[in-house]
Amino acid sequence: MKPLLLFTLLCVTSTAFAKPRARELGVPFDGKPGPLNAITDVDGVEVGFVTLNRGEGKLEIGKGPVRTGVTALLPRGKSSHDPVFAGWFSQNGNGEMTGTTWIEESGFLEGPLMITNTHSVGTVRDAVVAWRVKQGKPDKAISLPVVAETWDGYLNDINGFHVKEADALKALDTAKGGAIAEGNVGSGMGMICYEFKCGIGTSSRVVKTSAGSYTVGVLVQANHGLRHQLKIAGLNVGAQFKNDLVWSRETGSIIIAIATDAPLLPHQLKRLARRATMGLARTGAVSGDGSGDIFLAFSTANENVAREKKLAKLKMVPNAEMDGLFAGTVEATEEAIVNSLFAAEAVSGVDRHSAPALPTDKVLRLLEEPRLKRPH
Repeated sequence: MKPLLLFTLLCVTSTAFAKPRARELGVPFDGKPGPLNAITDVDGVEVGFVTLNRGEGKLEIGKGPVRTGVTALLPRGKSSHDPVFAGWFSQNGNGEMTGTTWIEESGFLEGPLMITNTHSVGTVRDAVVAWRVKQGKPDKAISLPVVAETWDGYLNDINGFHVKEADALKALDTAKGGAIAEGNVGSGMGMICYEFKCGIGTSSRVVKTSAGSYTVGVLVQANHGLRHQLKIAGLNVGAQFKNDLVWSRETGSIIIAIATDAPLLPHQLKRLARRATMGLARTGAVSGDGSGDIFLAFSTANENVAREKKLAKLKMVPNAEMDGLFAGTVEATEEAIVNSLFAAEAVSGVDRHSAPALPTDKVLRLLEEPRLKRPH
């Protein structure tokens, strides 16, 4: 039986997504995914997108072409205003994630995580403040929203400032749980990784520890890497595709969000965030000088402790029991990046710059070749 040519029932069916996902097509990944194989397998997590995709041809600043958007990730969903323990890590800091100094100081993520393009961070940040005020929740710390970015200026009129406050508000208001879109969606619309079109990707792992069974979910906005670096299932498939190259040197970044229902404290979540680096490396990345590789991890456990006025009672997975969570983070990060590639469609943008789609049929054939198969 040819595993790479068969659909499987190992994760949610492709009807929930625009295209069959890498695991469904038989690409081998380590670990056991959750029911949706998505960050929304962590109970309570909601994700919303607004995608801006209009115009063709020559760049006219302020008019287009427009290939951008906004992604909103709400750790406990729209109905909750309860902060979550969080930790962050910068593998390479040529990028931006606002609000991280307060996360470092307080140990809490006090609102949503928003993702957009580099020049729209300010607009989205202000929109989050307005959203919270409208909800009647103008917490003193919410003036420090967490907004991350990667650069989409190769395909998008990035200096046209097309992302508006209304777009960020819509992404927040329409966020939901369940299966979520991947590829050319939300803030992933204009993103390129390994010189193929990609964008948003997600995956999850169910992890058993002596302290209990937990879920780790990952969402990426992938916009990094050179073609020859790309590895899928441990194989250097990128070197096989030498046409339609985009960059002469690495130009890009990646934002990785990690959610878990395991009861972890901020210092442990920083440890978890660091492990995303290893999942990124599994796909071939080297985090070059121009790459902003910034990761955030949060836990939905330990509810209602952020503003407790008396001694708070906390639960914590012992450090010695975290190895499974580390592995799950590495595995889900790798798969989320590959999913972003498998989901994305080719895009033409500014001045007819183009980013080709990953030729998934050819990748699957390469993975079938005995001389290229990885050892089991």
